[in-house]
Amino acid sequence: MPLSAPADREHIHTRRVTCQGFRRADGLWDIEGHLTDVKSYGFHTEERGRLSPGDPIHQMWMRMTVDDQLVVRAIEAVTDDSPYLACGSITPAFQTLVGLRIAAGWTQAVKQRLGGPKGCTHLVELLGPMATTAFQTVFPILAREKAAKAKQEGRPAHDGKERPVLLNMCHILSSDGDVARKNWPEHYTGTDREPAPQGNEAAE
Repeated sequence: MPLSAPADREHIHTRRVTCQGFRRADGLWDIEGHLTDVKSYGFHTEERGRLSPGDPIHQMWMRMTVDDQLVVRAIEAVTDDSPYLACGSITPAFQTLVGLRIAAGWTQAVKQRLGGPKGCTHLVELLGPMATTAFQTVFPILAREKAAKAKQEGRPAHDGKERPVLLNMCHILSSDGDVARKNWPEHYTGTDREPAPQGNEAAE
């Protein structure tokens, strides 16, 4: 269902963010991001001169290489277009992310390393959707391969002990919701959860 019809308006600005995930031949994963900002009107800039409508104010690229645990193994950032010619000089600072794991606390860790004058606002913003893309690239493939291996070995894909990676990542995957109740009953925390057996019942 699309958005409702808008009020009368004039198009001013467009930001486009594209992220892609790749599996490398060496077993690692490349996550690439591309960001552009363009205006619908022309204007003058101090260092680049006149920009026509559609000329990129910002055009930036990033490649983040991660392993199966989503630990950053390598990173490359490039600024092709920016308001100031020296904007791209900050890209080497992004090497401080090498060794950091994409997990809970990722956003805060990035801000500590690259927030404010220590980094580039737009490249830092690009790391958000790139982190999500990394998860969406790596997790489904590894989960599918794990399930296939378990099936081949004649054992269940989930033993019920390992906490599902997706649990509590959003409201639909809440530990007390229907998805958890149906797919991960061992981790379901809803009020209608069946009580654990006690006393002699546990031994039967």
